[in-house]
Amino acid sequence: MRKLPVLAALALLLAACGQMGDLEPLEGSSLPPAPYGATDPLTAEELLETDPQAAPERSVELRRESEEREDDPFDLPPEG
Repeated sequence: MRKLPVLAALALLLAACGQMGDLEPLEGSSLPPAPYGATDPLTAEELLETDPQAAPERSVELRRESEEREDDPFDLPPEG
């Protein structure tokens, strides 16, 4: 029973352990080559940015005003 608080404290310490420095490629490797047409290769931060097509902005407004629903030919009652 005494192990539970120790394990919880250890888990919190491990969860808080993280590197807060700049990203660098591993030793002996380099960043990917520059994209076609670019003069300089992208930095690590630029490589981590998502393009708009990968994470589109969401619109929460579905309709601007109340509208009647159109008849749906596939909205059938359950068969009994």
